[in-house]
Amino acid sequence: MKVLVTGGAGYIGSHVVYRLIERGHEVTVFDNLSAGHRQAVHPKAKFVQGDLLDMAGLTVAFDVNQRDGASPFDGVLHFASHIQVGESMRDPFKYLRDNVNATTNLLEVCTATGVDRFILSSTANLYDAPKRIPITEDEALIPGSVYGETKYIGERYLMWMERIYGMKYCCLRYFNASGAHPDGIIGEDHRPETHLIPLVIQVALGQRPHVDVYGTDYDTPDGTAIRDYVHVTDLADAHILALEALKDGKSRVYNLGSGSGYSVLEVIESVRRVTGHPIPVKDAPRRAGDLPRLVADSTRISAELGWEPEYDNLDRIVETAWKWHQSHPEGYGGQGLRV
Repeated sequence: MKVLVTGGAGYIGSHVVYRLIERGHEVTVFDNLSAGHRQAVHPKAKFVQGDLLDMAGLTVAFDVNQRDGASPFDGVLHFASHIQVGESMRDPFKYLRDNVNATTNLLEVCTATGVDRFILSSTANLYDAPKRIPITEDEALIPGSVYGETKYIGERYLMWMERIYGMKYCCLRYFNASGAHPDGIIGEDHRPETHLIPLVIQVALGQRPHVDVYGTDYDTPDGTAIRDYVHVTDLADAHILALEALKDGKSRVYNLGSGSGYSVLEVIESVRRVTGHPIPVKDAPRRAGDLPRLVADSTRISAELGWEPEYDNLDRIVETAWKWHQSHPEGYGGQGLRV
């Protein structure tokens, strides 16, 4: 297939690109590099630097792949967006403007050029306060933040794209992508970093003095919040399976998760085991809005597409992250970490 990956220089997008190319697909990456890294893009991928808010620049990615009047891409995988829940509540218009308008522009060009398969990297933040854990796709959609709202809008847009243009789509909802490419060639480098596993690893590397634990009195076995962690390569495989499955002409929505989750203290202990380093911990107050346990149920995608996570053990996930951070202690480009 010929595939466009927006945000393909970012953390999850870059891993999807690697898996696509490993399977023989032709990939074009479209990214403005505001959060992604040029070094993360697979050398065999075509790279177009541009912004989804710039319609003229966006059409370039489609024009250079035009094939005798046929649709330029067999499918589009959309990862490009701002993703920080807390930031979206402090700066809602940044998210409403950039995430929603960018998706609108992308869908307009897709429909104009006949793209008929679309994968949206969505979020389990669509389920703010679920009644059941693990969370199934039938849970009520109540976005937990402005970020979640922008993904909800994207999902609604896709429903209309199918109804009006016949575009088939799949929305994949998940919590915490984690780990790195098993060969250590690409990995996680957010600036600033907010994800738990890399934050704890930074303590092991001596880049932070301790890790803050926000809340130790939750109704969980060890008192700390439980969250879902899915290896980024397993997520990549799910996206590709979903893209291939759209050939049958059926749109779909899937949750991706471990089904059980791990507590904050369990993650810290895993990093201690894998790295052999002590990890000093500092207790901190709960953060507003944090729930005791958030875990997604991936039964549906397993049953329908045969998706089974390869990295179903926390230590294995951490091992890949540790391999990446050890070999790239300053991330991409040696620019230094912002801690």
